[in-house]
Amino acid sequence: MIRRLNLGAIISLICLIFLCLAWEFWLAPVRVGGSALGLKALPLLLPLFGILHGRRYTHQWAAFLALAYISEGVVRAFSDVGLSHALAAAELILALVFFCCCVFYARETGRSPVGAGDTPSQH
Repeated sequence: MIRRLNLGAIISLICLIFLCLAWEFWLAPVRVGGSALGLKALPLLLPLFGILHGRRYTHQWAAFLALAYISEGVVRAFSDVGLSHALAAAELILALVFFCCCVFYARETGRSPVGAGDTPSQH
């Protein structure tokens, strides 16, 4: 289960990076010839190394980063038309998958095994 969650986070993060770049530079840029909005993919590169290596802490803070892309996907899915609307929906789905995989990965890797010596404190 943990491997699948990490793999889901990896795939959705990489797809989200490529989607952001393709959307703003080639597929449906705000201005002809590409726009500076393509730089929105740069923050997604920050957690890439930690996600690839399955680091729990990276999954934890990257989930918060995903919320910005979920927000943008929702706003642009309701405000844009045509291809940009479809790309916003794709961004929303990828960001949601990334968020969920990160949250559940952090949750699953944070559990201590049953009977690992944890005793409840006595008051």
